[in-house]
Formats: sequence, structure tokens, C-alpha cells
Amino acid sequence: MKWKAMVAVLGASAVSALGADPIRPISNPVLVDSPDVGTSIHPIVIYQAHPDKVDTTAGKLEAGGDFQVYAVQFEYAFNSDLSLIAVKDGYIDFNPDATFTKEEGFADLAAGLKYVVARGEDWVTSAKLVVELPTGDDEVWQGNGDGAIDPAIAFMKKADQLQLNGTIGAVVALNDERSSLLYDSWHVSYEAMENFFPLIELNHIHVLDEGDGGVRFDAQADGGVPGIAKFEGGDLINLGAANASENRDSVTMAAGARYRISEDIDVGAAYEIPLTDDEAGLMKYRVTVDLVWGF
Repeated sequence: MKWKAMVAVLGASAVSALGADPIRPISNPVLVDSPDVGTSIHPIVIYQAHPDKVDTTAGKLEAGGDFQVYAVQFEYAFNSDLSLIAVKDGYIDFNPDATFTKEEGFADLAAGLKYVVARGEDWVTSAKLVVELPTGDDEVWQGNGDGAIDPAIAFMKKADQLQLNGTIGAVVALNDERSSLLYDSWHVSYEAMENFFPLIELNHIHVLDEGDGGVRFDAQADGGVPGIAKFEGGDLINLGAANASENRDSVTMAAGARYRISEDIDVGAAYEIPLTDDEAGLMKYRVTVDLVWGF
């Protein structure tokens, strides 16, 4: 039957991408995924603690607390080189200790296409284009502006047990209620034991063009945060902060591991900290736990 043949082809593609080779990066999941193509489901849980204070034009404001994210990414391979990817969705539980208001709500939706532009026996390079729609709830720092377009180039190289990944991309705001960003992310992992891959990852976000700082996210500090914040929100949150040029660069490092449960299922966990000033951002530390199921 035709549908059985199609499932078999997609299954073979997923095994090549998510089975013995390669593993998927863990941190920065909204902007970074595997450079290879495959059909998969990718549940993610994020716990991010906030710094005790954050830097603003009104001085250092008390913050603290955390947010938690519960999301599921999807990828559907049309063939071995082209896939549909859904990279941002889910539910955000925001729990500050001070200044801000405890809220819950949905994240924006983002999806697009990924295409393998070149591949070899132990390497692959791909390009992707993602469109983020402002469908989320402004109570949890979502839904602002007209959305964004996110183009990126990614590569992966294997050398025996060693794997190297890199992603370079941009977040191009469609109006000035968001900031436009450049980013690069790097991954190194090593199969230290059979099916066990310790890893280190480095993520860098650079504010290319800050937002207009207008009044929005009304449930938080009467909508004034974009006008006084001296930083941007990271991978998940875009404040459109007018003073983000005060701290254009944010760098984080993550350490963790993946474990291959079966040919089709990986689990991973990573602990991430900022290398730049934690008060010039929303991250004191982050823990990301995920599962990748290829089929």
C-alpha cells in the first residue's frame, strides 16, 4: 500500500537522522535543532531561575523567582532533505518573587522549513526559515508586534565518537515592537560510553536593532518594562526593549548529556548559566530536560 511505503521511507530517514548519528543539541531549543532532517516529536521542559535583580534605567529592580516552560516541538520529513519544523509553542508558568506579577499563558507559535543543502558520510549542512507568529499571551511576555522571521544555517560534523555542531542565524522583527537579533550556538559532544554522550554548548545572542520600548505586556509593571529594561529577553522572550543596546551581547554555557534509550529515542538534560552579567538578562540559571523520539 502507498501509505505503508511512505511510512517506511520516512522511518528510514528518521533513523539516519536520529538513530546512531547524530545527537541533537539541548540548550537554546527555540533557535537550535539538529542540522539533519527526520520525522520526530520533541517534548521539552525548561526551568529558568531569574536573577535577584535586573538592570534598568530606573536602577536595579528586584526580580527573583522563575519561569517554567512545557512544550512539544515537531518535525515532519517530506524526504531525506526537506522537512516541516514546528519550533516554538507550549505553556509558560511565570513566578517572580518581586516587581512583576505571577502569570500563566501560552507562548507564541513558530514554524517553517528546513532543507539539507549538502551532506557527506559524516557531515551535513542545512538551512532553515522559520516564521514566528504573535499568537501568545502578553501576560507572559508573548504576542507582541507582528512577529519575526528567523533564517539560519546549521552544520554537524562527526569524527569517531566526537560530534561538533554549529548554528548561525537571525531573528528579524517585522516591526519595531520587537528587537532584531543575531545569534550563534555551538555544541561539542563525545560518546564516552555506549549510548551516553556528555556535551558542552555555548550560546551567544547579539541585539542588532533594539525595539521601540513602547508600553506593552500590561500585566507586568503596567507595561513599562520595554521602556526601561537595559537588555533583551533571550531565546524565548523578545521585549522590544529600547535600551537593549546597553547590553547587546548575552552569552551562556550549558553542560549536560544525552542518553540513547533505543535506536529511535534519546533523552537529554543540560544545566545552563550566563557568562555575561546575569542582571543584564532574565537567566540566573536554566535546566532543560527533553526527549527526542524519531519514527
